[in-house]
Amino acid sequence: MTIGTALTPGATKALLMGSGELGKEVAISLQRYGVEVIAVDRYENAPAHQVAHRSYTIDMTDSDAVKDLIAKEKPHFIIPEIEAIATQALAEIEAEGLCTVVPNARAIQLTMNREGIRTLVAEQLMLPTSAYAFAVNFAELQAAVNGGIGYPCFIKPTMSSSGKGQSMVKTADQLQAAWDYAKSSGRVDTGKVIVEAKIDFDFEITLLTVRALDTSGVVQTYYCEPIGHVQENGDYRESWQPQVMTEAALKLSQEIAYKVTQEIGGLGLFGVELFIKGDKVWFSEVSPRPHDTGMVTMATQRQNEFELHARAILGLPVNTQLQQAGASAVILGGLDAKGVVYEGLALALADSDTEIRLFGKPEAYVYRRMGVALATANTTEEARQKALKAVSIVVVKAN
Repeated sequence: MTIGTALTPGATKALLMGSGELGKEVAISLQRYGVEVIAVDRYENAPAHQVAHRSYTIDMTDSDAVKDLIAKEKPHFIIPEIEAIATQALAEIEAEGLCTVVPNARAIQLTMNREGIRTLVAEQLMLPTSAYAFAVNFAELQAAVNGGIGYPCFIKPTMSSSGKGQSMVKTADQLQAAWDYAKSSGRVDTGKVIVEAKIDFDFEITLLTVRALDTSGVVQTYYCEPIGHVQENGDYRESWQPQVMTEAALKLSQEIAYKVTQEIGGLGLFGVELFIKGDKVWFSEVSPRPHDTGMVTMATQRQNEFELHARAILGLPVNTQLQQAGASAVILGGLDAKGVVYEGLALALADSDTEIRLFGKPEAYVYRRMGVALATANTTEEARQKALKAVSIVVVKAN
């Protein structure tokens, strides 16, 4: 591929749909190859807005607004970062041959809605998943749970991220509250929720899977070492790499990731989430973009997940080599305030194997991710301890 010079008539242009902390790192990675980056989000001064060549604030679920912006900017690539996007507009833009949607419009439509991807994986590809059902009203939800899903179970919006709208339900008297929360807290109300049976698993992983061109121009699939992680209320708190697992489970995980990403197609990095118990593996979810748990790769890999995504998009060779064991831990806002300040950074960074990334979000919430601590060590457990120690030192305060 030929890459132009940013801010010239021959520039290669990428438009980010979503400009959070993941989009910020993608923007930086693209700019290292001279790509002109346009960052779009629903609120002003989002993290990627702060590093992009240009930025816009629009309602990304508004098809007309999305089409108007794309017609104005004429990007070569559209790179979605979040779920709340007018996917039909992207499909129409792709069909007209105006630009490349990463990895493709069908992938965005499938994965932005849990119904689409779960149906594809379980019913078309016949891969193992938890028992599940969709419900359009509370009576259907009750019937699904009583008819075989059972307790405990998980109730989720069909379109959400970072655990928003997700509940674990242990008893029947919790079901109504979980239904109400799922309906009110998703990115977009699709009219449905998904209920999933709880799987008895040992741990869950993210298997970062990359579809990229090799030096002969042929699409190949590459895998990063598995990433273990801890979630609270469906939202990532810690991750580490590599996650120890059996050879059989790793092989099966790669086979499942290959089948899912091969069916989706396109080029780029995918975050494939899987449940593991011994040698058994179940598919959970897939994101057609860098994954929050994959931020650990900024400390562990020769090319981190953002660099891998950028290189794959641009048709460049990739290297998923692990260099050192490491871990990440999230710095939460801890309060609701705008323009917060951060204290304790010097002490948190006193360990030379520790790094801090502050996202620059203009407003903090109690459970909002405001930054991440990264650490490397001889073992993942040592790295986890270092990352958690760094997080405990950083204090977020109102200005």
